[in-house]
Amino acid sequence: MKSPIDPDAFASAWIDAWNRRDIDLLVSHYTPNARFVSPVAAQRTGSPVVIGREALTAYWSGARQYQKLVFTFESLTWDPLRLVLVIIYRRQVDDRRDRAAEIFYFNPEGLIHSGEAMYGASDTCSATF
Repeated sequence: MKSPIDPDAFASAWIDAWNRRDIDLLVSHYTPNARFVSPVAAQRTGSPVVIGREALTAYWSGARQYQKLVFTFESLTWDPLRLVLVIIYRRQVDDRRDRAAEIFYFNPEGLIHSGEAMYGASDTCSATF
């Protein structure tokens, strides 16, 4: 069975959409009742869990406040059996630079039913193996 996800194409499109701050495109990848977990959401909304497209749109629209928002792709890991994608990237948010990882759990139709973001590792501390 062919996977509904091309992980390389998705990662490239995801990074590009963030760099353009195309919130509508980002949210379109999620199911209507998707759950997203983020430590930044906990700071901004009082809860680390954001549920549904409307709430995701409201939450991610906060990214428009930044003068500079640049994501740079580093790597990905793909599990085609479980339809789980992890994208690792560097972020520049105004003067702050760090690394981030996002985990996407896809349904069989290729939409994200849940996701989780982890931010904050200094981009100067990246490990090389």
